[in-house]
Amino acid sequence: MAPKYAKRVLNLKASEIREILKITENPEIISFAGGLPAPELFPVQEIMEVSRIVLEESGSKALQYSTTEGYKPLREWIASRMNHKLNTSFDADNILITHGSQQALDLTGKVFLDEGDVVVCESPTYLAAISAFKAYGCIFEEVETDEQGMIMEDLERILQNTQNVKIIYIIPDFQNPTGKTWSQERRKKLAEYAEKYGVMVIEDNPYGELRFEGESFPSVKSFDLDNNVLCTGTFSKIFCPGFRIAWIAGNHEIIKKYVLVKQGADLQCNTFAQMQIYKYLQTYNIDQHIEKIKDLYRMRRDLAIQIMEESFPEGVSFTKPSGGLFLWIELPKDIDAKEVLKKCIEKKLAFVPGGAFFPNTQKENTLRINFSNMPEDRIKKGLTILGEVIKEFIN
Repeated sequence: MAPKYAKRVLNLKASEIREILKITENPEIISFAGGLPAPELFPVQEIMEVSRIVLEESGSKALQYSTTEGYKPLREWIASRMNHKLNTSFDADNILITHGSQQALDLTGKVFLDEGDVVVCESPTYLAAISAFKAYGCIFEEVETDEQGMIMEDLERILQNTQNVKIIYIIPDFQNPTGKTWSQERRKKLAEYAEKYGVMVIEDNPYGELRFEGESFPSVKSFDLDNNVLCTGTFSKIFCPGFRIAWIAGNHEIIKKYVLVKQGADLQCNTFAQMQIYKYLQTYNIDQHIEKIKDLYRMRRDLAIQIMEESFPEGVSFTKPSGGLFLWIELPKDIDAKEVLKKCIEKKLAFVPGGAFFPNTQKENTLRINFSNMPEDRIKKGLTILGEVIKEFIN
């Protein structure tokens, strides 16, 4: 008997990034594909120590069920840090711990989206957010972007002329996939539009602490006067992704709705992992650790840009992000990045073609490069190969 699947899964497709990552399991592959942190910076010895302390001091609690909302001391730490870094005004009850930011996005779909509702997003936007929201039958509207983020005139045009807009999804700091950062003016204007048109904003912020240079800007949430903005954050990029501990923050009453739908999914996140992270934060200096991450990523970004400037032919442009993990490459319009990828795979090099980051307007002449994970010699070799392959398509 053929299974009768729910409508929401009939049109789902495998993530292009995940499929490419299967190829990169071959250690000979130079991979710029995943958004992977540098594993040599994971504080393995420190985690061993805090694990021992947690088990000795609170082992029975760490291994027991706990509340859906998450470990309260950790939520208090998160709220305090967001208030300091992002100009928010949260307490522990504003925070829900989630299994990575990805679960926060999935729960957002459950809380807000009915079939046919509209999600407004940057063009391009985070591929896995498209996948998370699409499962709930939504329609996407892409907003044109430039070096300062969403173009506000285009956003307001969509809000004025589109029925059933439920969510505006944004990554204003070192955006995935482009690496771009929004100006303060646009953050403030977005909060005004969210209030004016009664639309929820999901401000996704996995990379905000990884600024290499320049001025940090207040969060969109800091300009929110009507509880229209929810924020995500994660320990994956500033600590260790394997813990899968992240959070979503917002109005108390809205977070209660997220708690209810999370209880239908998994009841709670890993108690031990939350206590390990909190004990690390108590015992060691997370800011010193983040500085080490930024120093390495800054150097790798600079190297990547240097090699691209030396190796790429005319007609190819790329972003120069001031933080984060990614940069974005645009090829001449008649070149398909998927065809470039095929040639690169033959030369043991991988990246993510950019077309999948556009929910509607597949721009196939684009690609995303991750510069945080590969060591310097492989960055140099890989981007030199990429430049050579691109030249084959142009000449």
